[in-house]
Amino acid sequence: MKLLVVEDEIKLADYLRNGLTQEGFVVDVAHDGVDGLHHATEGQYDLMVLDGMLPGIDGMAVLAALRQSDRTRRLPVLMLTARGQVEDRVRGLQGGADDYLVKPFAFSELVARLHVLMRRADSAPTTSATVLRLGDLEIDLLRRKAHRAGQRLDLTAKEFNLLTLLLRRTGEVLSRTELAEQVWDMNFDSETNVVEVAVRRLRAKLDVPFESPLLHTVRGMGYVLEQRVT
Repeated sequence: MKLLVVEDEIKLADYLRNGLTQEGFVVDVAHDGVDGLHHATEGQYDLMVLDGMLPGIDGMAVLAALRQSDRTRRLPVLMLTARGQVEDRVRGLQGGADDYLVKPFAFSELVARLHVLMRRADSAPTTSATVLRLGDLEIDLLRRKAHRAGQRLDLTAKEFNLLTLLLRRTGEVLSRTELAEQVWDMNFDSETNVVEVAVRRLRAKLDVPFESPLLHTVRGMGYVLEQRVT
């Protein structure tokens, strides 16, 4: 599995190269956006770890260029950045990132997320620069509109962000904790039911009017968006 790391902090880049090599990856490293974009477009990679704040061309610009190219449009990208605000995470995901990890981070979590991206690569929803699809569900990220079976889904901003996150990570069970942190930018409180309420409202719009459900509850673990054969 060949991986490209684009990170301008030399010590962190070396740490990632050494650690990921020990995990069995073949790792190339670039230290700025220009070099990283060149590597990504000229080489053959299975995954990419991309810092959001880079000299030359920043990470968001690199990501936008990748998603506009037929060659790199489907390349799984994990954004690695010090920007932890929910608006920054949403912007990264809407810009085409497949996952988002905030510095400082645990190396074990990075590795786990990369393995999830590998497992999802073959079964990911059809993706373009601004549109995500799974079955008859379609999300237009640029216009912030969602349709299922040709019908417009009237979603709130939080419901749209929640659905986008779930669709980005199709087939992966997301815990209430992770949903609370990613969508609401809050530390999860077991006493609050904000996630359950939002999921219930989203399900009423996404699944109830249609024949086959896409949003599933995995008891004791969380929620997953996927097509299931009945």
